Amino acid sequence: MSTPFPFTAVVGQDDLRLALLLNAVSPAVGGVLVRGEKGTAKSTAVRALSALLPAVDVVAGCRFSCDPAAPDPACPDGPHETGGEAQRAARMVELPVGASEDRLVGALDIERALAEGVKAFEPGLLADAHRGILYVDEVNLLHDHLVDLLLDAAAMGASYVEREGVSVRHAARFLLVGTMNPEEGELRPQLLDRFGLTVEVAASREPDQRVEVVRRRLAYDDNPAEFSARWADEERAVRQRIVAARELLSSVRLGDGALRQIAATCAAFEVDGMRADIVMARTATALAAWAGRTEVLAEDVRQAALLALPHRRRRNPFDAPGLDEDKLDETLEEFSGESPEDDPDPDGPGGGGGQPAPDGGGSQGDGGGAQPEAGEGGEPQASGGGEQSPVRASEPFRAKVLSVPGIGEGAAGRRSRARTEHGRTTGARRPQGTLTKLHLAATVQAAAPHQRARGRSGPGLVVRRDDLRQAAREGREGNLVLFVVDASGSMAARQRMSAVKGAVLSLLLDAYQRRDKVGLVTFRGASGEVALPPTSSVDAAAARLESLPTGGRTPLAAGLLKAHDVLRVERLRDPARRALVVVVTDGRATGGPEPVALAGRAARLFAADKVASVVVDCESGPVRLGLAGQLAGELGGTAVTLDELRAESIAGLVKDVQRRAA
Repeated sequence: MSTPFPFTAVVGQDDLRLALLLNAVSPAVGGVLVRGEKGTAKSTAVRALSALLPAVDVVAGCRFSCDPAAPDPACPDGPHETGGEAQRAARMVELPVGASEDRLVGALDIERALAEGVKAFEPGLLADAHRGILYVDEVNLLHDHLVDLLLDAAAMGASYVEREGVSVRHAARFLLVGTMNPEEGELRPQLLDRFGLTVEVAASREPDQRVEVVRRRLAYDDNPAEFSARWADEERAVRQRIVAARELLSSVRLGDGALRQIAATCAAFEVDGMRADIVMARTATALAAWAGRTEVLAEDVRQAALLALPHRRRRNPFDAPGLDEDKLDETLEEFSGESPEDDPDPDGPGGGGGQPAPDGGGSQGDGGGAQPEAGEGGEPQASGGGEQSPVRASEPFRAKVLSVPGIGEGAAGRRSRARTEHGRTTGARRPQGTLTKLHLAATVQAAAPHQRARGRSGPGLVVRRDDLRQAAREGREGNLVLFVVDASGSMAARQRMSAVKGAVLSLLLDAYQRRDKVGLVTFRGASGEVALPPTSSVDAAAARLESLPTGGRTPLAAGLLKAHDVLRVERLRDPARRALVVVVTDGRATGGPEPVALAGRAARLFAADKVASVVVDCESGPVRLGLAGQLAGELGGTAVTLDELRAESIAGLVKDVQRRAA
């Protein structure tokens, strides 16, 4: 077994270490999400924490780590006899991003089923992590079907397995710790809220601190055992402090004044639900116990807010995390009394959980775009007109999923249905080539009728190659969402262009959550332009969209041909990734000979390639020509007006896209 890097040898990262230690003191805090750039000791610190946790008393021989003082009455290994106690080190179980559902929750014991002909349950990682740590590195890349299982276990404190003739329920209470790099995509809001605390980490910009990081890492790599021995005293001291804080925790008083500050802070930052209030209360109590106090101080509440609220107040993935600390201080000061009767604040200064004040969490801007001008004042002419300055996008809205019809086989994501290696099991089939995922129940069912003919005499099952069945799995894939945006003079009315940018930004936010690649093609003047080649950086697409100028003629055909060329190149680079083309235009085409006919021919190229498409109709005014609807027909897609492009309307749009493709 390798020697882990000592927790106390981690340089800097005070917030990260404090958050982990608070969960060691009080697992009820609810875990930690560590966000930050690569190479910032996220995984190192988490793995080092397990060595500091006190040993766990368990029932001897129980695979589900039952507490001998209060064994689980429904434990699959029970009922347990009294007196069979043992002690073991606290576990840290790692959940790989590519793990199967069977590995996480457990499944039928294949070896015993085939050899002995009996149904027996083989525990998964959730059982191993009970009363310990469940660690997920790159948690934002976890497959959706595993996220659903984690949410269920975290909510109920138990894992329920109903599959392959096995019905099992066992306790699964664990400290959930995840690390992630935000550049690779965000978490689903439901899973994000399950993490009690969140910490932003970044590499130090201080040369002396960076030198010390390198010095310690090199010393550890040269001789891990010797390096760890040098930090043994510090490790022992922290371990003893955790034990002392746990014993003190039940004696800590959370007064009415602190509770009012917690409630006022959560209300001031408009967090959803009540989980934030509960987590803040538990965190402030743990901070006091960690500092060796029995009274929660105002500084404990402040520190708890900085750890528990940033990930709960965010409204979309492009918002910067963190809290406005000036607003936080004002709120705490306003509600510093012990009760509504203006009792003086009994909390004195200091404490803060025994930690130095954290680095700033980053203040939030007001995030509001400029209000569109009142009225469009008339339609600019499509032919002519110089370049106009960019306009701000209107307020984005929550968009429902636009999915590509059919079942694909692309990269893992969250948008469209796909055949995957790690999704939900939807059936069984005969293997074509090498067997990769055995469907046990179907295999046993195929072999069972032939046991007498094969001369079976014992409990084992006689299985032949023809009996084997491959598990058919279905999950979700990420797509290439290519935006083709009309930036010509016919679209340049400022109020309308602001709404157009707001709609595209809303769809970009959705693509960010669903791990899509995105691209941006614009057309105006005399040509189409690739404003952003297909990329996984949706932030870059949002920035290009914000600075998009308008004006000039409407070369619709040139824009479509440029988009078709982008798709052709991407199909060579990544043939399994399916595309969804979103054309944002009023449907007008000007410039050059027969611009409308040429645009129709360009659109039919997409229909011939069976590319899923949606046209966002931006035409306005009392007289409507319906050109965008005609374009959607040529593309083989569907159209929706700009006014209808809201969450509930998009839901209906998805159904239209799928119905037309059926």
